[in-house]
Amino acid sequence: MEQKIFDFIDGCEDIAVELQTELTRRPALSPVSGGEGELDKCIFLEEWLVKHGIDALERHDAPDPQAKGGVRPNLIAAIPGEASGALPALWIMSHLDVVPPGELSLWNSDPWTVVKNSGKLTGRGVEDNQQGLVSSVLAALALVKLGLRPRRALKLLFAADEECGSVFGIDWLLKNRRGLFRDDDLVLIPDGGDPAGETIEIAEKNQVWLKVHTVGKQAHASRPDHGRNACLAGADLTLRLRNGLMKKFSARDALFEPDCTTVEPTKKEANVPNVNTIPGDDVFYIDIRALPCYPAAGILEEAQRIKAGLEQEYDVQVELTVAQSMESKPTPPSSPVVAMLSAACKRVLGVETRLVGIGGGTVGAFLRNEGIDSVVWSNIHGTAHQPNEYCLLENVLKDAKVMACMAVMT
Repeated sequence: MEQKIFDFIDGCEDIAVELQTELTRRPALSPVSGGEGELDKCIFLEEWLVKHGIDALERHDAPDPQAKGGVRPNLIAAIPGEASGALPALWIMSHLDVVPPGELSLWNSDPWTVVKNSGKLTGRGVEDNQQGLVSSVLAALALVKLGLRPRRALKLLFAADEECGSVFGIDWLLKNRRGLFRDDDLVLIPDGGDPAGETIEIAEKNQVWLKVHTVGKQAHASRPDHGRNACLAGADLTLRLRNGLMKKFSARDALFEPDCTTVEPTKKEANVPNVNTIPGDDVFYIDIRALPCYPAAGILEEAQRIKAGLEQEYDVQVELTVAQSMESKPTPPSSPVVAMLSAACKRVLGVETRLVGIGGGTVGAFLRNEGIDSVVWSNIHGTAHQPNEYCLLENVLKDAKVMACMAVMT
């Protein structure tokens, strides 16, 4: 049975190109990125799936008055299983939205027109996340066209808003449609990985973004004794926070790379417009990625302690604001979805997988925090968000085979 599935998928290269081409020419940009949302792309995908025999579809639209049609669509396609209900479902979750193309002069072609060259497809979104989306469709299509039923229900979720926080995507679904998911459901997220398909991501660092606002007293630069330099105090606080937090939260975990908590100053807002004025107001941001053993509350408590010492020394006031925070429980290494994916990679790709954690954030965090095990995996070259983003057709087909293999496992 598996070989029939694999042979079918090998013959789907033209379908993969067709899907990638049509999906790419419908830019699914968030309204906060200057777009209209995912509606046009979702409607095309719905019609395409029905035309090809995948017709058990559900739409769950999150209201968004800024988007076309006033909604951000989340689409589910289901393939019933032989033991549906008795066994947890296997979900494959991709996302419909993409990021803007960025500086157009850096592209060698129109970002919204797929270019095929020697087995490579180039265009905005072809890897992030249309490679995973198309692979999941090919896996489901193989089952439908060959008249095969998976052991457990296979559910494809095409979510909205992943690129801008998932407020209208998986976060909205878990808050408003929690009944769609069983606690023991298994979720594969094909939105990260490596070129050989060897790494299975099961954990993410806790994420805290701090906005640091320092208020002193503006003065002429020749008379610092008349002012309280907010920029100077902020610069000192930058190093105190970075060094102090990394020293306090110093554990190592080989699951991650780098294997430690990271504290990095990033964005800096403009203060005074001229060189010869001491600023009385200064704002910068710090991106903290903490190992899962360190809750955000403990990090914030230590940050407050550090800033209190600086306030007294510089006679300034500092406000720490959490710009964004996300904690994530790990998927246990013993989870069935880990075992299934590892076995499928061995059978299809001939690779021995290894478990990893990442510093970045994925939609897996939302699921894991609800107690639903999820893994992030694919054969991927990591060109997301870059000019001339590309994916390999070979990887689209490989991923589809692994997904189909998981679906028919006992």
